[in-house]
Amino acid sequence: MRKKSVTVIGLGPMGRAMATAFLDSGHPVTVWNRTRSRADGLVAKGAVLADDPAGAVSAGEIVVLSLTDYDAMYAILGPATGALTGKTLVNLSSDTPDKAREAAAWAAGHGAYYLTGGVQAAPDGIGKEESFTFYSGPKSVFESSREVLEVLTRTDYRGEDPGLAALYYQLQLGVFWTASVAFLHALAVADAHGIKAAELVPYLSDTMATMPDFFGFYGPRIDAGEHPGDVDRLSMGVVSVDHVVRTSEDVGVDASLVAAVLAVFERGIAAGHAEDSFTSLIETFRKPGS
Repeated sequence: MRKKSVTVIGLGPMGRAMATAFLDSGHPVTVWNRTRSRADGLVAKGAVLADDPAGAVSAGEIVVLSLTDYDAMYAILGPATGALTGKTLVNLSSDTPDKAREAAAWAAGHGAYYLTGGVQAAPDGIGKEESFTFYSGPKSVFESSREVLEVLTRTDYRGEDPGLAALYYQLQLGVFWTASVAFLHALAVADAHGIKAAELVPYLSDTMATMPDFFGFYGPRIDAGEHPGDVDRLSMGVVSVDHVVRTSEDVGVDASLVAAVLAVFERGIAAGHAEDSFTSLIETFRKPGS
C-alpha cells in the first residue's frame, strides 16, 4: 500500500523526532528548517531537504508544522500560500484556541485543509504507545489523515472546532506547569532544611499518585455545581495554606507562589464560602455571570 508523502516544517527536537518516525514507518519525507544543518541527520536517513517553504509544502500531501507558535507559521508560510491549495495542514505548534481558529480560517482561505493538534508527549515519546495527541478540525480531514498521524502518537479527536485541541492542550499545560513550579518550591523549602531532592521526591510522588482519585471524586460535584463542606471546608484550607506560606518565609524561601494560592483562598472566604468545600474557589475564577 502506498504511503502518503509527509512534509515536516520546524526541526527542533520535536520536529526531528516526528520526521524520524515518519521515515522509520516508510513515508516519503520532506523537511524544511531555517537552520538547514538541523536536517543533516534526517537527510542521511532518507529525507529530502526542501530549498524553501513553498517547495516543502508542494512535496507533501500532509504538511506537519512543529513550530514555536502560530506567528512562526505565518512568517514561514506567508510567502508560500500559493502552494497550500489542496494540502492538509496539521499544526502541532502551541498557541491559544482563538489563534487556532484564526489559523484554520486563514488556511481555508488559501485552499488548505486544516487540523489543530496538541501533542501530549516529549520528543522521546514520539512513536510510543503511551503518548497521544489531541486533534480538532473537520472530521473528514482527521479521518483521512489518521493513519499517518498515528505514526507519531495515538490520536484523540476532540471535535470540529479547530480551537478545541489547542484548548485541551493548554489546560493540560496549566496543570503541568503549576504543579512543576510547586515541585521546585517544595524542593527549595526542603533544601533550606538540609533535605535533598532524592529524599523528598518519593513522598511527593506518592502525593501526586493520589491526584487521579482526588480529581475523580471532586469532578462530578463541580459539574453539578455542588460544593458541600462534608469532606473539606475552605475555612480549614485557608489555615493550611497559610502554614505553607509561613513555613517558606521562616527559612527565607520566596513564598510568592503559595502566597498567590493563599490569596485565592482568602477571596473565597470573603465571598462567603468559608463552610463550603475548597472547590467553591472555582467561582473566583469564573467570569461574573457565567
